[in-house]
Amino acid sequence: MFRFFSAWVLYPMAERHLGRKIREKTSLVRRQMSASFPERRANARTCLATQLERAASDVPYYRDLFRQIRFDPLKLSIDLAYLQDLPFLTKDIIREQGDRLLSERYEPGQLHLRSSGGSTGPSAKFYYSSEALDWTAAVNLVSLEWAGKHRHMREMHLASRFPETFPLRDRLKEHVKCAVLNRTNLFTDQFDPPALDRAWRRIRRARPFLLQGHPSTLYAIALRLRDRGTKATGVIRVFESTGEVLDKRKRETIETVFGCQAIDRYGSAEFGVLAHEEIGQPGRLKVLDCVAWPEVAAREGRSELVFTGMLNDAMPLVRYRTGDVAELELTEQGYYLHNIVGRTHDVIRIGGHQYPTHYLQDVFDRIGGVDEFQVVQTGNASLLRLGVPDEQHRDAVAQRVHSWWGDDVQLEFTDFEGLVRRGWRSKFRHLIDASSADDAQHVPESTTKQTQAA
Repeated sequence: MFRFFSAWVLYPMAERHLGRKIREKTSLVRRQMSASFPERRANARTCLATQLERAASDVPYYRDLFRQIRFDPLKLSIDLAYLQDLPFLTKDIIREQGDRLLSERYEPGQLHLRSSGGSTGPSAKFYYSSEALDWTAAVNLVSLEWAGKHRHMREMHLASRFPETFPLRDRLKEHVKCAVLNRTNLFTDQFDPPALDRAWRRIRRARPFLLQGHPSTLYAIALRLRDRGTKATGVIRVFESTGEVLDKRKRETIETVFGCQAIDRYGSAEFGVLAHEEIGQPGRLKVLDCVAWPEVAAREGRSELVFTGMLNDAMPLVRYRTGDVAELELTEQGYYLHNIVGRTHDVIRIGGHQYPTHYLQDVFDRIGGVDEFQVVQTGNASLLRLGVPDEQHRDAVAQRVHSWWGDDVQLEFTDFEGLVRRGWRSKFRHLIDASSADDAQHVPESTTKQTQAA
């Protein structure tokens, strides 16, 4: 019965205590996305015209840009095609312009910071107003409903276990948050068999309706269970993939081993959830066009996703190039994403243990000041390249790293240009493997010698 108490008593109490307005926005998002596509398109014209008119008044970057190119935001209320009169926004521009992309209507202390990953360049900082965060929370609740999950149903979240102990106050805060959200956290770090077995026991005890997290983690658990012949069906009903691309192999393995429905979603630090599958429609992610209006930009024979946000006037993102590749399909019901191409995630060995790259990414986000990282793997030896632009911060970072992994890693500081990049738009992988002929040329001689000696 606690799950009903959590959904209908604790959640409203917490919402009032924190001064948030998520439930009323959830109703609005639900109503907007249930409207016909022509109605949603008309609403988008109005919202975008209002958003850009406000940006022209309050955001220095757009005020200068619109004046320079003589752009009238109100034209968008007539036809969304006028968006194409505007240049694209990129992470390079965001890093270069900095605070000039923030609305002058807000004091810096009123805004909430989020940072993006650096798959196409160093990470960039994005800011939300409190109201915009409420909108992202509401959109998340609606997208979960598309997966069949409502607030009174238990969920489990795959989270990273950091190699440090958090203060008691932070732990209590997270405990209360989980109680309010009817959520259980499953903290993981390694992909070693004992770690995967512990994770499975936690999932089996919790028996959540929905489990959310990186597909590579649940895929590793599924392979472990399959190889052991362990029966796992009926423990979870829905798996919601986040943070990585859910490819066909992982989807089929997870669904077969757990007997569940795997649901994919697409989101970003810049906007929150942008597209989500619905039950019974695998491979088709419906775009939440009340959050951001989608486009694609042709580049090198591919379609790069471009979005213009409608819910965050503190830092409007207009025609923002995400760096992600996908097919954007227009139907009578709206836009759908297919064949999303994302970064390749690997398993990295450090000190005899196996870590997924998304775990290391969470760890370095926790440290702060680390733009990017890359691991050069040669046998059992690992060289960790860290992009830390603030040289005065490097000693503190080195101390943290060595306190966790000791001599199991060599450490090298670099800038983004020092990372090995491959493929479209020079995206790079976090792992450089010396056993690969393509990667061997990038392995430092010192690491190779160390491996040979070992």
